[in-house]
Amino acid sequence: MEIEQLEKVASQVRRDIVRMVHGCQSGHPGGSLGCTELLVALYFERMKLKENDGKVVFDMDGKDEDLFFLSNGHISPVWYSVLARRGYFPVSELATFRKLDSRLQGHPTTHEHLEGIRIASGSLGQGLSVALGAATAKKLNNDKGIVYVLMGDGEQQEGQVWEAATFAPHHQVDNLIAFIDLNGQQIDGPTVKVMNNRDLGAKYEAFGWEVISIEEGNDMAAVTKGLYEAKGRLGHGRPIMVLLHTGMGYGVDFMMGSHKWHGVAPNDEQLAAALAQLDETLGDY
Repeated sequence: MEIEQLEKVASQVRRDIVRMVHGCQSGHPGGSLGCTELLVALYFERMKLKENDGKVVFDMDGKDEDLFFLSNGHISPVWYSVLARRGYFPVSELATFRKLDSRLQGHPTTHEHLEGIRIASGSLGQGLSVALGAATAKKLNNDKGIVYVLMGDGEQQEGQVWEAATFAPHHQVDNLIAFIDLNGQQIDGPTVKVMNNRDLGAKYEAFGWEVISIEEGNDMAAVTKGLYEAKGRLGHGRPIMVLLHTGMGYGVDFMMGSHKWHGVAPNDEQLAAALAQLDETLGDY
């Protein structure tokens, strides 16, 4: 898709996010809004998906296709919206987010059999390990698919992340592209105050990763360019880490840059103000 088309999808996804969280008065809009460009670019431009007659086909094995894992599962609104808009399940189902008996739980799970979801996530620190397992399996099976995983910067405070970070280059898992959403915010405040991660790029390089940075993580052209660069570095014995610099709550002025919107739902007035800033491009659910 052209950049302009991807941007239109992103605008609609942002509308979905704020409406979903408002509808149940629960959820995490800040990080979801910040990671919109990445997920739209992955699913609508970069990832090789399984399709039949132009429609996405989902199975749990994911053979001969690219896989995506969301480690910071609390930003499920952006993932659900992108999956629905890409055709995994009906867009109308977004209206059930966090409702009783919904398949769209606050953190993604598998037992509801929601298309596109392969693991339960949200217990922070686990996604990189799972992605490494999937990437290793693909290498053992001579499967050329790429595995992608997204983590939060606050999540880098979890010890399991660093066990996985050691494993990946040692075992030359070079079909993996990991992302860290560097928005500088977590639920209790700025990451530098909660527990300073310091130079994550230098840390991953010291562990043996190939590190690249996307400085404008909310610019669709920059994101798509960064994804092409990351793919071009695969296959040389090292996993790829992409430092994605985003803005918490990006696209809604009163949410931007504040940890206070990590996990707070907008009220009616705030919803109206947010929607006034986001073009309806694909039709609201």
